[in-house]
Parts: sequence; C-alpha cells; structure tokens
Amino acid sequence: MRIGSGVVVVAVTMVAAAACSSASPRAATPGVATLQSAAAAPSASAGSQRPRERLDSTSEEIDAMMQPYYTCMAAHGAHVDKAKGDKEQGQSTSVIDAANKICEPQYMPLPPWEKDPANPEAKDFARKVVACLKGKGVKYVETTADGISIALGGPQNDSRSITLGMNDMSACEQQVAAAK
Repeated sequence: MRIGSGVVVVAVTMVAAAACSSASPRAATPGVATLQSAAAAPSASAGSQRPRERLDSTSEEIDAMMQPYYTCMAAHGAHVDKAKGDKEQGQSTSVIDAANKICEPQYMPLPPWEKDPANPEAKDFARKVVACLKGKGVKYVETTADGISIALGGPQNDSRSITLGMNDMSACEQQVAAAK
C-alpha cells in the first residue's frame, strides 16, 4: 500500500507538535525560548525568568520576586543579605560582579512597564508624574538626564520637596497610570 506524501507530512507535524507540547518548561534548554516559557512569563524577555514589578507592588511582593536572583547569586558564590539587598561583607567584588553578570539579566525583576526604558511612552509618563507632583506643591522636581527617572530636591537639596515628593510619588504614579 502506498501512502501519499501529504499524509506523511501531516503525521510528522502531529508527532512534532505532540513532542513539543509534552515537554515541561524546566526540561527546555536554558536560554531557548519555548511557547510554554513565553506563555508563562509574558512580561519577561525571551529566555528570561524575570518578573515585572507593578506600580502598586508591595515590598513583600518585590521581596518574593527577588528570591530567584538571591538564589542565583548564592549558587555562583556571591551571597546577598536578603533583608537589605546588600552584598555581604568580605566577598570579592570580582565574584559578586561575575555572579551579577549571570544572574541580573535572568532574574532581577524588570521595572514597572511605565518606568521601563524599553517603553516608548516612559518619558511621557515621567513628565506627567512630575507635573502631578508640582501640582501637589513639590517645588523642586524634574526628570533626570535619562528622561525616565525623577529627581527630587533640586541642586538645593530642598528637604521639603524631597519629603513631599516621596509622600506623593506613588499617588501621582497611580493617578497618571489610571488616566491612560
């Protein structure tokens, strides 16, 4: 009995699809993007396991997001004081730098999308947050040279502007994000 080439192509495609769908994300080759890994972390870059912070992330949520980074650092010989996020005393900076070079691109949480340099609207977001802060009475506030970060206090290091800005920053970010 002779089988047509179309049937063979369909059979091969079905077997390949079944093999791909049965593989677990952990069984995949590290650094190779799969449909499952992309679906599991839509906000992370391909091959990355980086979570993304949100504007309303709590400190507990950020601590939980940092755990894979700390684990990676420890696995590469650099130990981090998890309570402070500081490198522990007595470690070689070359060991810390080498571990960070491996771990940061894979596990360090990404900033909220509104503050991400990869977001083409991040500079507009920062400008609107500055305008909101000025509207709340913060006298010395501006975006930094990168256009995304916000500096409080100005060259005078005005403590009132710093205090007001720190108190109102989250509310302004939320307000600007909600206005989108």
